[in-house]
Amino acid sequence: MEQRVSLITLGVRDMERSASFYEALGWTRVEAQEGVIAFDLIGQSLGLYPLEKLAEDIGLPVSDLGRGASTLSYNVRERAEVTPVLNKAEAAGGRILRPASDVFWGGYIGYFFDPEGTIWEVAHNPHAPLGADGAFRWNGFD
Repeated sequence: MEQRVSLITLGVRDMERSASFYEALGWTRVEAQEGVIAFDLIGQSLGLYPLEKLAEDIGLPVSDLGRGASTLSYNVRERAEVTPVLNKAEAAGGRILRPASDVFWGGYIGYFFDPEGTIWEVAHNPHAPLGADGAFRWNGFD
């Protein structure tokens, strides 16, 4: 198995509300199969899929899907970009969980919920500069 994540699928209750949220952040939908809303990212895609269908595909009731302790992270090039991204998420219908602030490892981060409760981190990591195309690698691209 190669070290990569190809697709991140979020099971959502309201497809259009979720898609509108990501579009308000500036993302663009791509053509996808019926019943899926997709956004191509750098090196992978984000798919929105009805929560009930996701549970059916997995073979579990919706109540067993739980809520994993995980985050999706959006890293920015400069510290000053964190707060505007959080503000944009809030204006689009997200809820700020942690305003932008310094963190012990030297970065600057904040967190928000998307409309379905997915937790996003917005981070500037001075130890991991982004690639020219915005790609992230743990130790950066310098």
